[in-house]
Amino acid sequence: MYISKELADLMEQSEIDYMIDRMKAIQERPGNPMGIDIQTFGGAAAFYSQAMPWPQFNTVKGIGEQEAERLDEILAFYRKRQGRCQFEVVPSKSHPKLMKALFDQGYYQTGYHATLYGEPRSCEIVKEHITIRELTTDEMDLYAEIHCLGTGLPISGKHHIADNNIVLYDRDGWKFYTAWVNGRPAGVGVMYIQDDTASLTFATTLAEYRNQGVQQALLEKRITEAHQSGCRIVVGQAAYASTSHRNMERAGLKLGYTRGTWVQA
Repeated sequence: MYISKELADLMEQSEIDYMIDRMKAIQERPGNPMGIDIQTFGGAAAFYSQAMPWPQFNTVKGIGEQEAERLDEILAFYRKRQGRCQFEVVPSKSHPKLMKALFDQGYYQTGYHATLYGEPRSCEIVKEHITIRELTTDEMDLYAEIHCLGTGLPISGKHHIADNNIVLYDRDGWKFYTAWVNGRPAGVGVMYIQDDTASLTFATTLAEYRNQGVQQALLEKRITEAHQSGCRIVVGQAAYASTSHRNMERAGLKLGYTRGTWVQA
C-alpha cells in the first residue's frame, strides 16, 4: 500500500468521517448543550461548538482548490455564530489558489500534524504487566479521569468528557479501551470503524505509567481488532516526530502526510 493522491484522500476522509459522527452524537444530546453545528461546503466539513471553543472542535477539514471559492461562505458560517475556526490543509490539496485565499483572509500557517497509515494485522504482543480490554459502561467516569489527567485538562471538567463520550459508547463503529499496569488503570484508547477503515481517534497514558509500553499495547490491540473486523486500512494522527508518532511507526504504521494548520492572525 503506497502513498497516492487517492490514498491521501481516503486518509483525510477517515478523519472527517469520525469527526462528523462524533460531533453528531454530541449534538444529539438533549438540548444540544455543547452548541454543536456542522455544515459541508463541497468537500469541506466545517465543525463548530459554542461550549467547546477549542480548535479541534472549531475546524474546517477537507478544504481544497474547489472550496477556495467558497471561503467567504465558510467564514460567514462562523461569524454568524460568533466563532473562530482553523483550517487543516493536506499536501495533496494545497493548491496556490487556496493558499492565497486563506492568506487574503488573514490566515497563516502555524504548524504541521502527521497522519499515518498501515494495513491491519495481528500484532498484539502479550505483556505480563499490561492488560488491554474494552471499557465497560460503568467505567466512563474512569475514562474521563484518565483523559483529563493524561492530556493535562483540569480534572474538574471530567464530567463534560464523560457526557460527550458516553453518547459514543453504544454507537456503531466506536470502541473504547482501557490499559492496566499491574492491575492499576494506566491509559485509554479509542477506535472508530467505518466501512473497511479503522481510525485511531484518541489515546493517552497517565504520566506515571509512560515509557512502560502502554501506548504501544493500546496501538497493537486496536490494530489487531481492526484486522479481525476485516478493515483494509488503519489511520491515525500524531504530532510530527512525537513519541506517539514513533510508537505508531513501531506498530507498523508509516507516514502518509503532514497536514498544515492555518489560523487567523
